[in-house]
Amino acid sequence: MSATHPSPEAARRVAFAPNWPMRLALLAIVAYAIWASSRLGLSWDRLGHGLGEGGRLLARMVPPNFERWGLLLEGMLESLQIAVLASAIGIAISLPLGVLAARNLSPWWISGPVRAVIAVCRSLHYVIVAILFVKAIGFGALAGTAALVVASVGFIAKLFAEAIEEISMKQVEAIRATGAGVMKVLAYAVLPQVASRFIGFCLYQLDSNLRNSTLVGIVGAGGIGGTLFAAFKRFDYDFVAAILLSIIALIFLAEIISGRVRAALR
Repeated sequence: MSATHPSPEAARRVAFAPNWPMRLALLAIVAYAIWASSRLGLSWDRLGHGLGEGGRLLARMVPPNFERWGLLLEGMLESLQIAVLASAIGIAISLPLGVLAARNLSPWWISGPVRAVIAVCRSLHYVIVAILFVKAIGFGALAGTAALVVASVGFIAKLFAEAIEEISMKQVEAIRATGAGVMKVLAYAVLPQVASRFIGFCLYQLDSNLRNSTLVGIVGAGGIGGTLFAAFKRFDYDFVAAILLSIIALIFLAEIISGRVRAALR
């Protein structure tokens, strides 16, 4: 056997050599999971007790009670308005922020601070932001809308910036070579390359805000969440079931509409 060609046995040993660092890492993860479960009081007895309580809760939710449909409709419409308004304002703010945060279009002394602002918007959960706005400006839909605007900017501005950073700079340089200004470069070289992705991001953010708008009301920021929380406090579980079914129906309807819009844009 030539010295330049290892034997089949040696080749198999090299190809299937055990990855001991990975095995030790997996073992450490399993050990930590077991330790964390014991510290948190997780046990099969507790899980079984919880499943039993969950079954009794579901039994009290059937059949759903839609008698107070007026209150239900009012909360759903407010959640829809919060979601649409927050998405529109968030997208309008995110577009210029995304351009300024793109490192292939903006110098570092502009993109760096803008990216820091976007990261701050994204670092806090929207429910925590909603609590802060409720404390600052009071209960109601304004606090919920403001919280979802912050959440939208933190998420969609980052996606806008990353999409812009992936464009071909040849078109940008060609438009700049004609003496075009910044706005014309954006309109004729940047946006045509990312328009379809931007629309997809916007539809996804609207869908996300529809779900989130049903939750911010739990902390007093408007929408159907407040009605849901009040029903839980009254142990009015059949009305809770009606609210949950209405939220699910709204999300399914939004998913169908956004799917049709995406298909039309293709």
